[in-house]
Amino acid sequence: MGKIRIGLIGAGMISQKHLSVYQEIPEAEVIAVCSRTQESAECCAKKWGIPNVYTDIHQLIQQKDIDAVDICLHNHLHAPVSIAALNAGKHVYCEKPLAMSYADGLAMLEAAKRNQKTLHIQLGFLYRPYARAAKRLVDGGALGEIYHARSVGFRRRNRPYVDGFGSADFVERRLSGGGALYDFGVYHISLLLYLMGLPAPTRMSGKLYQKIDMDEARRSSGHYDVEELGVGFVRFENDMTMDLFESWAVHLDSMDPGILLGTKGGIKLDPFSFHTTICDTELDCTGDLEKMDFRWKNTQPNEFAYASSEAHWIAALLGKVPMIPTAELALTTLLIQEGITLSDCRNCEVTAEEVKAASVLSNLVV
Repeated sequence: MGKIRIGLIGAGMISQKHLSVYQEIPEAEVIAVCSRTQESAECCAKKWGIPNVYTDIHQLIQQKDIDAVDICLHNHLHAPVSIAALNAGKHVYCEKPLAMSYADGLAMLEAAKRNQKTLHIQLGFLYRPYARAAKRLVDGGALGEIYHARSVGFRRRNRPYVDGFGSADFVERRLSGGGALYDFGVYHISLLLYLMGLPAPTRMSGKLYQKIDMDEARRSSGHYDVEELGVGFVRFENDMTMDLFESWAVHLDSMDPGILLGTKGGIKLDPFSFHTTICDTELDCTGDLEKMDFRWKNTQPNEFAYASSEAHWIAALLGKVPMIPTAELALTTLLIQEGITLSDCRNCEVTAEEVKAASVLSNLVV
């Protein structure tokens, strides 16, 4: 295939970001868009020059010349729409988080395997310069044996809807799955799992908080019932651990960045730095990531395939690079998020097997 022909499902804010990136990828061609209303679908099609317009998802995924679909819908629709598209023989690129529950996410991966199609999840932090620099150091052995990571997401007071941006769908658990831990934490947790080599979680404990004052009218109209802060601790099968702090709202001016610790070196992620001991001397290293990014993109074969999530998806579908296992990363991330939520509910540490057993499969028909 010279080009990947894409059907876009959803015409809102996130889809506009995806379309903007596709403009920079010659091998990507968006040939159809589907939205809830004819007006929004036509508006999107006119703006981006998309020839086919739908308001019925099933009609779009049956269009024979579409190779793949890009799903930009609210969280509760990710699983049913992805599975429908995979069953229709389309490759799928889906916004984060993977799904509402571990059980739903697992059903998505099984549908991809059953239909021999690719499922790719938007985990945009994997492609940032500091993430690519960290991966190069990990793969080069600069950290030695990795044993601990810290996932950090910091917003002082920037909750969707109640603080003035985004829709209420972000803050109602039945539509979003969760709050800061799910919406924000997915990026940080999945990146660390990627750098750690995707270890399997065994036990999780944590606590969810919603404490900071908010406008009560916005709380009521948004049905705000998700966490603004999630904290937790995860044990993995190979003696690795991770602690988490993911906030939409806390009374602090800043937080230190996420970290990755190994026997030979350690990394702070953003801002990026590398720390080690050489000749019995403690050394702290920084780098010019802008120059690194420029040099790699202009000298390294296929480095363009790591410029963005969309660029990676297209390159992988064309067989130019192996696909980063974003679906598996997102599923393991979801297991951790659901584990911390279950731990908070039960007020105790939980095992991965307990989380899987408690996970609820949604209605996956759309």
